[in-house]
Amino acid sequence: MTQAMVEGWLAGGISPDRFTAYHPTRKQAAHGIAMTNRLEVGTYDTVLLGIKPQMLPELAPQVAPLATGSVTVLSVLAGITLDGLAVHFPNASGVVRLMPNLACGVRKSPIALIGRGMGEPLADDVRQKLTQLAAVLGSAEWIADEGQFDLVTALAGSGPGFTYRFIDALARAAAQLGLPDDQARRLSLAMVEGAVALAAASDVSPADLAARVASPGGMTQRGLDVLDDDDALLSLLTRTLRETRDRGEEMGRTRP
Repeated sequence: MTQAMVEGWLAGGISPDRFTAYHPTRKQAAHGIAMTNRLEVGTYDTVLLGIKPQMLPELAPQVAPLATGSVTVLSVLAGITLDGLAVHFPNASGVVRLMPNLACGVRKSPIALIGRGMGEPLADDVRQKLTQLAAVLGSAEWIADEGQFDLVTALAGSGPGFTYRFIDALARAAAQLGLPDDQARRLSLAMVEGAVALAAASDVSPADLAARVASPGGMTQRGLDVLDDDDALLSLLTRTLRETRDRGEEMGRTRP
């Protein structure tokens, strides 16, 4: 994920010399980014955590000396709360949870953020800087209630997985009904790409767009009737997001 984020930032015009990557064994980073095998205090303004959440207790003592003074800690670690980050990085100026998805590599990801300073709200200048940084990767959305962060993660972070499954299901359904597999995949992908682009550029809601596509008694309406029967699609996606959110909450309860 952090690699995709850096690729998005570079594609957005941020210079490679703004970054230093740490890895215990790797000797070289892509795109001319400086790589180090030693965690040493430097002139950083932000530390981005891109490790597996269960590794945080082991690695935090090594990272904490870097996160002091005016340094802000950014975390993409699922299940690690602001309280948990503050415990591990008590001398940072602030801690921020940031949740992108892999589309940040092509600068099309929604970026959810929530953060705080140590004992006070996040400084306005830090919030503004992080908003600008996140917006390079797509769009920035600050979340007011951390209790909603797992739901936001389920929607914006895990959502691409659900979307890919939907595209795959459309293609497989068309193939089962007689189209060649490769043609069904191409048509499904191209259709979704166009539909999303139109929805993003439109000044009306997706629900209204669906109504505009359908004619009374026509082909599209017959298909929509199947999806709408007993709110079948809505019920399925509500369950999907609920289960995903609840898993995030479970993970958070078992992590420091």
